[in-house]
Amino acid sequence: MSDEPQPQQPNQGWAPREPQAAEAPGGKKPKRPKRTGWRRIIPTWRMVLGTFVLGILLLIGLFFLGYSLVKIPPANALATKQSNVYLYADGSQLARDGEVNRENVSLSQVSVAAQRAVLAAEDRDFYSESAIDPKAMLRAGWNTATGKGTQSGSTITQQYVKNYYLAQEQTVTRKVKEFFISIKLDREKSKAEILEGYLNTSYFGRNSYGIQAAAQAYYGKDATSLSAAQGAYLAALLNAPSEYDVVAHPQNKPAAVARWNYVLDGMVKEGWLKQSERAGLKFPMPKEATVSTGMSGQRGYLVNAVNDYLAENKILTADELDAGGYRITTTIQKSKQDAFVDAVNDKLMDKLDKKDRKVDSYVRAGGASVDPKTGQVVAMYGGIDYVKQYTNNATRRDFQVGSTFKPFVFTSAVENASTTQDGRTITPNTIYDGTNKRPVEGWTGGSYDPANEDDVSYGDITVRTATDKSVNSVYAQMAVDVGSDKVEQTAIDLGIPSDTPDLNASPSIALGVNTASVLDMAEAYATLANHGKHGTYTMIKSITKDGKDVVELPKRKSSQVVSREAADTTTSILQSVVDNGTATAAQAAGRPAAGKTGTAEEDQAAWFAGYTPDLATVVAVMGQDPVTAKHKSLYGVMGLPRINGGGAPTEIWSQFTKTALKGKSATEFDLQLQEGADVVETPSQEPSFEPPEDTEGQDNGGTTDGGQDTGGQTDGGTTGDTTTTGGTTGDTTTGGTTGDTTTTGGTTGDTTTTGGGTTGDTTTGGTTGDTSTGGTTTGTTGGTTAGGDPPNQ
Repeated sequence: MSDEPQPQQPNQGWAPREPQAAEAPGGKKPKRPKRTGWRRIIPTWRMVLGTFVLGILLLIGLFFLGYSLVKIPPANALATKQSNVYLYADGSQLARDGEVNRENVSLSQVSVAAQRAVLAAEDRDFYSESAIDPKAMLRAGWNTATGKGTQSGSTITQQYVKNYYLAQEQTVTRKVKEFFISIKLDREKSKAEILEGYLNTSYFGRNSYGIQAAAQAYYGKDATSLSAAQGAYLAALLNAPSEYDVVAHPQNKPAAVARWNYVLDGMVKEGWLKQSERAGLKFPMPKEATVSTGMSGQRGYLVNAVNDYLAENKILTADELDAGGYRITTTIQKSKQDAFVDAVNDKLMDKLDKKDRKVDSYVRAGGASVDPKTGQVVAMYGGIDYVKQYTNNATRRDFQVGSTFKPFVFTSAVENASTTQDGRTITPNTIYDGTNKRPVEGWTGGSYDPANEDDVSYGDITVRTATDKSVNSVYAQMAVDVGSDKVEQTAIDLGIPSDTPDLNASPSIALGVNTASVLDMAEAYATLANHGKHGTYTMIKSITKDGKDVVELPKRKSSQVVSREAADTTTSILQSVVDNGTATAAQAAGRPAAGKTGTAEEDQAAWFAGYTPDLATVVAVMGQDPVTAKHKSLYGVMGLPRINGGGAPTEIWSQFTKTALKGKSATEFDLQLQEGADVVETPSQEPSFEPPEDTEGQDNGGTTDGGQDTGGQTDGGTTGDTTTTGGTTGDTTTGGTTGDTTTTGGTTGDTTTTGGGTTGDTTTGGTTGDTSTGGTTTGTTGGTTAGGDPPNQ
């Protein structure tokens, strides 16, 4: 054989890289088998890849298209900003806003601490990151979509673009423009220029645009002098300018302080503030606001209350209001508004002497009046002058309501068909033990033995009389009998907000330790006046823009929150308070009326909440230091030893109500009382607690210990005009101790005044079992002098 290689045959020594498919007849390539079954719905990898590539190309194309089409527009700088016009119910002008308070400054004129505080609050990566933060945008979008709350994913650059170049509306178009303008702006301007622009265009509340205006509005200094603490508070305001103003809304201070702490902690985390410095910082309380005279008098209070109402009810946002151009017709009736101001001036302000009596400088007043049938707020008194006192005393929630809360306890008792500890139905004539400091029975949360006003003991006493005299021991026991949780729910149903500070289920709820606002209480009392039918209050009749009704107001819904019998029976005992009890001054209104007086702890506030069939009105006189903003006692106001609800508050109420309803026929209450309301049921056993023999000395008036009604005869268990202290059972007592005989110089056993009856000038509870001669007193309490007149006789 030859050694030469043999020629290789075509089918030997190699194989095709892919198997050769059998040729179809005629030499054509066979078709790929069709997919069958579930395989048909699954895209092939070629389809997935193609779609992905196409999507990427499309996004890139859209990005470059948007980038080329969206131009940086001329700055609006609020040049087209319009005023909002606020009108009385009759269409006459109440106020006009729209004055822009702004002073632009360079970045060097803003303290470094304030700059860093703003960065810590709004965008900590501002200097290191681009104009857009995709992660934050996706996170904000996801949280909003999943119901975790609306969040902003905007950087400072984006917020500046929105403030300076665009409008405030929340639309997709605006967000797209904001996206592209921010990218372009980041390429054309330095970070310092953008931050400067943001600080000059941001809104800080108090009509302050820009950090310089804000520094002056809140601290009376230039932005260059702001400390870290002050800068952190201004930075916190960016999150909620109106809500976090702790002077305008004292009840929101905890939330504002929490945000302030968040900002400072962020500065520490970023290395912009030493931990040792941070530890020594205290919350920098801002000063009272100074505003233009266009908001002087009651105008500023009313405008702020309307704006808060619009925001809380999600009718208009702060940004929409800021854009301006709205005509807002309110429910405020000018004649009634003027009547409220006149009443406060005549019965309170004109009697103050701030030069000779320092305590008179503490006096503030608040009032609100609601039409029970419509829920419309027809008048509101916010303070002496919005320019001088910025806080609205009608809407603030930081003063205890005192005994004005007691009627809600009785309403709850009737609504829930409650019984006493020994099984007797609670009605106006149910007899309770009114002994001073009697421990409540049936309460498992610990010992609770509230004191009556001036430590007066009443013995057996009906609910009606206990309401007349505002007996704490009776109402604390009633709250336990009903169930303090049920009392709380009834109050909420009537109109007290569920988040009211210190509205807690315990026996002390009966004594009014919570701090509902004057307007809250007016809404709740309007529900009683409306026979138990509740509808939230309203302050707006209509809103137009450019002559059109552009805003649809929510329809007012009302419902029967408590039975008519529960509301009307409460009204019947509150009529007795006006006729025979602590609110006899309300008779000056000249028409059927029902109401309740109240006094807060240490006489820091005095209240009267009352109504006729046509109008529910609440008045409060409050004590607050104008410099430190601390609550202050009002002992000695107007030269009187004490202040109480039966005095100035009831007198203001009477004058206002008489004037406001002038020309309207007086109508009687149409009441449907609970079954058995006129039946007297006596206790099945003797009281288990005996009062101490010596009850000298006055309780300090603390609401939590039962003595909040420190109003002499008006709030908390003192006598009526000429009745005995503790004399409801016919005993002739002095000082409220039971079983004592009349003092020398007294009259009969059931009409004697304490301390002897010849002068009638001693305070109730004065002798507490001691005897006196000739009508002069020994051991008088409550701040009156021997032989002096009882408070508000």
